[in-house]
Amino acid sequence: VQLQASGGGLVQAGGSLRLSCAAPGRTFTRYVMGWFRQAPGKEREFVAAINWSGGSTRYADSVKGRFTISRDNAKNTVYLQMNSLKPEDTAVYYCGAAFFLGTLTTNQHEYEYWGQGTQVTVSS
Repeated sequence: VQLQASGGGLVQAGGSLRLSCAAPGRTFTRYVMGWFRQAPGKEREFVAAINWSGGSTRYADSVKGRFTISRDNAKNTVYLQMNSLKPEDTAVYYCGAAFFLGTLTTNQHEYEYWGQGTQVTVSS
């Protein structure tokens, strides 16, 4: 199963972007959906996660208050609304799916399915 991430681009600092992660033909019942990012020379890091119902979310401290994760299960799509973007948000953003085991995991190794990544570049 392949997830399809889109919505990246070039934006000035302070601007906004909305990323989408689609799962064509697949319903991720009981899966946590998460966003991670990887900047050049750095390891992949957790950004945000959301549970199946959308009623529970979790964020990295670095994006809390600026990013919002949501999901539309009818469309099998997860979104990441990114506001007040900073140059340090520049990275390739990946979406992933992890079977729910009781927590909104921040561990990338617990995510079974991944999208191909979408580049976000924030200029100063």
